[in-house]
Amino acid sequence: MIDFRKPLFLPDETSAAALEEVAPSVAISSARGLLVVVTLLTVFGLTMLYSASYGTAGLKFFRNQLIWVAAGGAGAVAVFLFGYRKVAGHALLWMGISFVLLLVAAFCFPAVNGANRWIRFRVPGMEMSIQPSEFAKVAVALFVAKYCSENLRTFNNLRGRNGMLVLAAVTGAVILGILIGRDLGTTILVTSAALGIMVAAGLYLRYLIVPAICAGLLGVYIYFHDPARVARVVSFTQPEVMQQGKGYQLWNSLLALGSGGWNGIGFMESRLKARYLPEAHTDFILAIVGEELGMVAMVGVILLYAAFTWYALRISLHSSSRLGMLLGFGLTLGISLQAFINIAVVTGSIPTKGMPAPFISYGGSNLVASLIAVGLLLSIAADTACPGYSEQYWNVIRSRLSFLPWWRQYRNRDDESDE
Repeated sequence: MIDFRKPLFLPDETSAAALEEVAPSVAISSARGLLVVVTLLTVFGLTMLYSASYGTAGLKFFRNQLIWVAAGGAGAVAVFLFGYRKVAGHALLWMGISFVLLLVAAFCFPAVNGANRWIRFRVPGMEMSIQPSEFAKVAVALFVAKYCSENLRTFNNLRGRNGMLVLAAVTGAVILGILIGRDLGTTILVTSAALGIMVAAGLYLRYLIVPAICAGLLGVYIYFHDPARVARVVSFTQPEVMQQGKGYQLWNSLLALGSGGWNGIGFMESRLKARYLPEAHTDFILAIVGEELGMVAMVGVILLYAAFTWYALRISLHSSSRLGMLLGFGLTLGISLQAFINIAVVTGSIPTKGMPAPFISYGGSNLVASLIAVGLLLSIAADTACPGYSEQYWNVIRSRLSFLPWWRQYRNRDDESDE
């Protein structure tokens, strides 16, 4: 029986020694597996994005996604080189930046599809946008994991400088910023990940009563004051009856999956992506996968997501630090839960919700944030296998830059100041 009065992930004294012996090898093998899985998902996503969007938008979305892949890869490399400990050390700063950007998106930019989630800007040659709530997911995981790991014995106290009220206030402010932008799905996802980290750290179960009451009150409010969302739930239960109204998107998604059969109708041969299925390249791209490549490909995607969860959890469970365990668990929960929700929406298992498939759907913010999360997971694995790896990498980088004149001058000034 699980004792929620102590952390779920921290080993007891009898198993700590054995865990320390096997942790480095498990971390390295899991990191390699995770990197392979993420690469396969990303390449597969680019391939399916090309198929889903080429007929209607040419290479526009494919080209933009390549840019976001490069940006996300650079972000993953950056957090890996700095190390998750240093990145988490500035968790409160990331929370503050996320909160400000969420308010900017909510009050300074027009709504799109009924939600104020995006900050739009123009760069030479294209118009781009970012969704701050995607980066807020990583920021919340960093902050909650760091706070709980540093205050393991006190964060359950209701009051005090290191107690529950401080944790709830800071985390709740960012979650409220997401909710103000009318992004209910991401609000639920971030709240679930934050609570998951707290439970793993040993949260008293009585504290879950308040979030449960808030969720119930929110449901009552939506039922009486947001008929559009209520209609979306009704369409989920009766997609065929409402196929010309609120159930249009879900009905066409089910048609795409059904017409694909086991082997699909062929790559680039989808009939529903052109005019019938909205968001075919974003939230419902897996419906195109099922139509063109069949149920076999859908099962393959599900297995890849399951493998991602397996490798990421192994990295978390074998981390050499409490912070790494909690942070890895929170990041894994966020990405895996998002993948589960997207698959459930596409197959009509839950109400339609605008949530992309991680690493596959078109969307720069989600892709960059997901790849940054992968970089943090790889950093946790590297730190377990080789403590202090980050400083070793930076020493190598400094030695490689020694041929630059401006770098030599900088190093000389730094040495003089040390003397």
